[in-house]
Amino acid sequence: MSGAKDGPRLPRSRGDLSAGVLDHLRGNGPLPAVQSAADADPYGDDLHLALYTCYELHYRGFAEVDPASEWDPALLEVRGSLERRFESALRTDVPHTAGLAEVLESLLVEPVKGPGLSYVLQERGDLSALRSYAVQRSLYHLKEADPHAWVLPRLSGRAKAGMAAVEYDEFGAGRHEQVHAQLFADLMTDLGLETAYGHYLDDGHAEMLALVNLMSLFGLHRRLRGALVGHFAAVEITSSPASRRLAEAMSRAGAGPAAEYFYTEHVEADAVHEQVVRHEVVRGLLDDEPGLEQDVVFGINATGFLEDRLEDRMLAGWHS
Repeated sequence: MSGAKDGPRLPRSRGDLSAGVLDHLRGNGPLPAVQSAADADPYGDDLHLALYTCYELHYRGFAEVDPASEWDPALLEVRGSLERRFESALRTDVPHTAGLAEVLESLLVEPVKGPGLSYVLQERGDLSALRSYAVQRSLYHLKEADPHAWVLPRLSGRAKAGMAAVEYDEFGAGRHEQVHAQLFADLMTDLGLETAYGHYLDDGHAEMLALVNLMSLFGLHRRLRGALVGHFAAVEITSSPASRRLAEAMSRAGAGPAAEYFYTEHVEADAVHEQVVRHEVVRGLLDDEPGLEQDVVFGINATGFLEDRLEDRMLAGWHS
């Protein structure tokens, strides 16, 4: 194909929606009907693989796919129907909570011991469990901070400056070996995993695909800039304590220095980022655009909702 480049291979389909998208990208068949997304499971494998594949064209693309497919009008129409199904379900299912101040405060409260994934890995996660966790998280961490960069041209003033400062750290502060995506690849090397971008897409749970798709959905739509800031706040505020637990898990299991370092780096960096995000990015955005407060709350709560689904899926698999 004209302009085709090296990149990850297209994944295996998981149903009619994803098969139609993948066949279309290979030039082997028609796209699924736009209306077919309306009846799909909004959190299921088929919809989220189809949507992830569409979004990936805006990141690094696929080896077999012409880069011009990124702006294929027919594909964008199908993508829009997948997005509407996903967002509509989130708007219905994500709990409606109190105002922003209360939601942010709740993110700062964590139990000493808890049932969540990082607690389980800290207490008894072995190398096998840590590898399976890294495989799932690789779908985001090998493109860490990329989805959030789309919001920068949609912000101004304090919010823009604060967001750029945090992103600068995420991208290594000018040092390529410190780019967080590279640090995660180093972690994967310590764990004996393949580090190629997109290598584990076929292994990704629907719940993990949904989390990455949430970032892309928020990042690619200007109307959802408040939700993207909310998502970013949820990640940065909760990252430091969870990273401390995961660093301890890596150390206890003997995963290796790079595996441990990825999380110790996030303990310190995200403790600083949390303050910048709360006081500069979120507050700066709402000082400029107070009408976006509920969008910020939605972004925070949607992130927690999908993170809980992923934790439940992975813990159930380990327990079984």
